[in-house]
Amino acid sequence: MRAVSRWMLAMGAVAVMIAGASPTRAQQTIRVGWTIPAEESKYWMMRRPAEFPDIGKTYNIEWTQFQGTAPMTQALAAGALDCATQAPLSLANGVVGGNLKAYIVAQHVFEKPGGFSVYWAVMDDSPIKTIADLKGKTVGISVIGGGTQGPFNLLLKQNGVDPAKDIKLVEVGFAVSEDALRQGRVDAVNMNQPFAARAEAKGGIRKLFSLSQAMPNIVHILEACRADFVDKNPELVKAYVRDITLGMKKALANREETLKVVNEVLKAPIPVLETYLLKDNDFGRDPGAAPNFPAIQKMLDIYADTGMLPKLDVAQFKHPTIVAPLQ
Repeated sequence: MRAVSRWMLAMGAVAVMIAGASPTRAQQTIRVGWTIPAEESKYWMMRRPAEFPDIGKTYNIEWTQFQGTAPMTQALAAGALDCATQAPLSLANGVVGGNLKAYIVAQHVFEKPGGFSVYWAVMDDSPIKTIADLKGKTVGISVIGGGTQGPFNLLLKQNGVDPAKDIKLVEVGFAVSEDALRQGRVDAVNMNQPFAARAEAKGGIRKLFSLSQAMPNIVHILEACRADFVDKNPELVKAYVRDITLGMKKALANREETLKVVNEVLKAPIPVLETYLLKDNDFGRDPGAAPNFPAIQKMLDIYADTGMLPKLDVAQFKHPTIVAPLQ
C-alpha cells in the first residue's frame, strides 16, 4: 500500500505539470498518455496517422510520453489525461488511493506460454544465484508501484525476501537497465524487450527469474480512459477505440512496416527488433486488442491475497459497449 501513498502525493504535481504545459483543448481532442515498449497499436497511430481516417478529422490526439504506467495513473486521477496505458496494479492503485473511476477499453500485450516474460538479470559472475540471494542487494525496477511490481513482490515473498525491508529497490527505466547493471549501479535489474535482446546479444548477463514464475498469462498493459470522459464523450472515445483496434490489426498484418514504426519510436535498431518483435519469443497480442477481463481479475485476486490491494471486482472497469474490438 506504500505505492498508493507515493503516487497520491505526486498526483497534484503531475496535474500541474501537464495542465501548465498545455493550452485549453477543444472537446474533440483526446489527451493520451503512452510509454515504451509494447504499444505497437498506438505507435502506428502516432507515426502513421494517415492510415487512420478519423485522426485529424473526426478527432485529434495530444500525446504525452511517461516513464511508466504509475505516473499515468496519477495523471488520469488528476484529470490531466483522458486515456492512457495502464497496468492492472497501477489502475487498481488509482481506484484505491485516488478515487479514480475508469474503463478498460483495450489491451496491448500479455505474457503467453513460451513467449517472452519480463525478467530480472544479474551479471554472469555475480554471486547471486537465487532469489533468496537478493537480500541486502540493490535491485532495479522500471517504476516503483508500476505493473511489474506486483508479481515481483510475490516472487520475492515466496522465496523469503521482504521486498520492503530486505532489498534496496530503485527505479531504473527499461532503456537504461543494461547500463545500470553493467556499471554496477544495481546488483539485479528488470529486462524488457527490445533492451533484453540487445543485452543478450552482448553477453555477460544471465537471467535470475522471470515474472511468469509467479503469475502465468500476465496482462502487462492495457488501455484505460476516465469514466467521466467516456460518459460525456462516448462517440469520441468509440472513434479512439476503433483506431486502437485498427492499429493492432495493422501492426500484426504488416510486420515489416511495424519494425520500421517501432524503430522510429524506440530508436532500437531493426536488426535487434527483428530477433523477437511479433515472433514466438515476444509478448502475446490479441488481434482485436480485446481486454482479457478474466485474466485481469485473477491478477487482482492475487494482489488482494498478498495484501497489496483490497478485493476488487474487474466488472467496475467494463463499459457495456465501448471496448475493443470496435470496427
